[in-house]
Amino acid sequence: MKTVLITGATSGIGQQLALDYLKDGWQVLACGRNTEKLAALKAHNPTHCQTLSFDVTKREAVLVAGESITQALDLVILNAGTSIYIDDAKHFDSERFSRLMHTNLLGIGYCLEAFTRHIPAGGQLALVGSSAYLFPFTRAEAYGASKAAIAYLAQSLSLDLKKHGIAVSLITPGFVQTPLTDQNDFPMPMRIPVAQASTDIRRGLAKRKALISTPASFVFALRLLNRLPYSLQLWLGQRILRS
Repeated sequence: MKTVLITGATSGIGQQLALDYLKDGWQVLACGRNTEKLAALKAHNPTHCQTLSFDVTKREAVLVAGESITQALDLVILNAGTSIYIDDAKHFDSERFSRLMHTNLLGIGYCLEAFTRHIPAGGQLALVGSSAYLFPFTRAEAYGASKAAIAYLAQSLSLDLKKHGIAVSLITPGFVQTPLTDQNDFPMPMRIPVAQASTDIRRGLAKRKALISTPASFVFALRLLNRLPYSLQLWLGQRILRS
């Protein structure tokens, strides 16, 4: 039986991945802050689901969780994250910026320190980023910057973990129907159900793909836009802002 550890497993993509891996016969280490939601998740399969409760922004708590793990982790999916928008760039809110970076980026660093050591040769590490970093979107200064950093982090980790026999995957979702995106107040083209995102992600991980995009058509379109001249990207971004 293979073992997967998933952060941010109490909601959205992380929760769906945990449920689907349980159905597939994996041992799941579900991680999150909400103990009630973790207990509800464990109730689906008490035998094969273990839970770890911690806040990814608290380094010591993350490291304690890592020290409690006794088994090898065949797959680690670092999925925990949040979305915070900068509503007024002229009066930039550095506290909001810092809070998001702490969760989305530093939290991944803490998890890498705690959990990567438990991945054996032949294992896998997956970082959940976003396709948002591919194109300049309004109010996304903090969110997009954090996801751009995650993309680079995944690429660099892929180089340095290869000698240890560990495959690294970058997951770049588009718009997925989750409680987080339910809060958005703007159009979300090609938004897909979380079950479809989980299927695409698990299929990509099974193939040990370095880059996993869902939905593929939407992310492909953003990658085409990303290849345009920088000035043209900004012009298109302004057009979208005015529309």
